[in-house]
Amino acid sequence: MSLVMFQSSSAGFVTFVGAGPGAADLITLRGLRALQQAEVVLHDDLAGRDLLENCRPGTEFVYVGKRSGCHSAAQEEINWLLVAHARRGKRVVRLKGGDPSVFGRLGEEIQVLRAAEIAYEIVPGVTAACAAAAAAGISLTQRGVASTAIFTTGHESENKERGRSVDWSALAHPGATLCVYMGTRRLGEIAQRLARQGIAADTPLLIVSYASRPNQAIRAGTLASAAALAAEAEDTPSLIIIGEAAAQHRASFAGTGSVREIAHASR
Repeated sequence: MSLVMFQSSSAGFVTFVGAGPGAADLITLRGLRALQQAEVVLHDDLAGRDLLENCRPGTEFVYVGKRSGCHSAAQEEINWLLVAHARRGKRVVRLKGGDPSVFGRLGEEIQVLRAAEIAYEIVPGVTAACAAAAAAGISLTQRGVASTAIFTTGHESENKERGRSVDWSALAHPGATLCVYMGTRRLGEIAQRLARQGIAADTPLLIVSYASRPNQAIRAGTLASAAALAAEAEDTPSLIIIGEAAAQHRASFAGTGSVREIAHASR
């Protein structure tokens, strides 16, 4: 049985592979097999480079990384590369960090392939929120504590249409676990917005950087200490977890709001 696949008569084929959070052994078997069969791999910053060692000799690697505040490949260029390589009859892998469908611009790339009548397949991966929760030793949901887990972005496109930006008032639920992707730079502002919507200043908060990697770091505090935590974690790929579920982490939330950091190598 194939995962979400769009068929066409084109000789080329594109497989979107979720690389997971960074540790090479967290990619799925299907994703690994796609890499081993690939002729061209388009990869980004968050897809572990050691995964590329699984590709066969002669594989063409194309770096198309995106990083906030740094020069990066334009989405239009990535779209063009996908179509161009597939039209050459190549087996193309678009390797994306985490899961392709979660804040990975997968939808835009799918639209381009559909318009070009190029076949594709989507192979899911471990998304950052789940990896961060595992790294911190917590569950994003827990009976009697958090019955809802919300995934949202903290970094929005400047070209987003008015009225389609994140509605923080709609996300401020005391009984929910809020997982914020790409939000470190704006965490101070996000914390203020949540506070204005009634989220308590002593609400537990975690910033998990480099989840699953040897340089993994977990910073624990509360909504009140969010700005200080964010300053320490700036310029690192991080996932922010806000809510009572974060209190399961072994760091103390004894009402001090203090900043603590725990770093350890993954096994």
